[in-house]
Amino acid sequence: MIIVIDGINQHKFKDVLDEMHKLRARVFGDRLGWDVNIVDGRERDHFDDLHPAHVVSINDEGNVVGCMRLLQTTGPHMLSDVFHSILDGEAPIRSAQVWEATRFCVDTKKLGRGRGVNSVSYVTSEVMIGSFEYAKTAGVLDSIAVIDPVMNRVLQRSGNAPYDYLGTAKPMGKVVAMAALMDCSEERISGIRDYAGIEHDVFLSEDAALELFEKSKVKANAANYDHQPLSQLEKYFVEQMNAATSKEEVESVLKLIEALSDRFTPEQKNALLSSPRAFAHEA
Repeated sequence: MIIVIDGINQHKFKDVLDEMHKLRARVFGDRLGWDVNIVDGRERDHFDDLHPAHVVSINDEGNVVGCMRLLQTTGPHMLSDVFHSILDGEAPIRSAQVWEATRFCVDTKKLGRGRGVNSVSYVTSEVMIGSFEYAKTAGVLDSIAVIDPVMNRVLQRSGNAPYDYLGTAKPMGKVVAMAALMDCSEERISGIRDYAGIEHDVFLSEDAALELFEKSKVKANAANYDHQPLSQLEKYFVEQMNAATSKEEVESVLKLIEALSDRFTPEQKNALLSSPRAFAHEA
């Protein structure tokens, strides 16, 4: 399922973007060995500061499993500023109706092979569909993608073959880079949908995306907690938290937890105070 995060709504999705940058670090830095900027386990570059649109795939468990970055070509972008040698001296395309698609990746550790919903192939197609449909709605006619030959073959066999290329392929560090052109047309979108067997609307609403992602955080907190049997006092707090129907009642339970903090280990206290729903989930 897809959520598009841009300069307008990015303040709502800071945690999702953080997970996206972690995914990019794992893929581009750890798995592919690219020379990219990774700080504190997160990959980002100065193009991320230009308020691009990030097309992010979130699975049923609320995990970020795929992404792509869309950037207007009227300003700085990777083909004009980083991979300009591909163009063989030609000027880069500058048009409000042509966007650049880069930083595509999927989480191969969470996704399997094959054609199922939780597969690399499915999420790849889902991100492509979301990207082209979003761009088409914005009035974009074409997309430029800086890709390598491996990705080029993936596009060709998934109903998404480039219709042309700019310049010539050039060695760039550990990979060969090429600039592919793809139209943002209904025919292309239909071809990808037919290949993947995706007929439904791939987009999540903002509220649904936030709720789904929050569930993943609760599960992660529960998984990180030391799974010891709950004491009677802990069970009492779980019951009180579940029974709370107002903000005031929740705050009263939290104050009581704080007052009885000497009854808990630091780990138990932190878990109760920071994520009471995680305990409710375990109970």
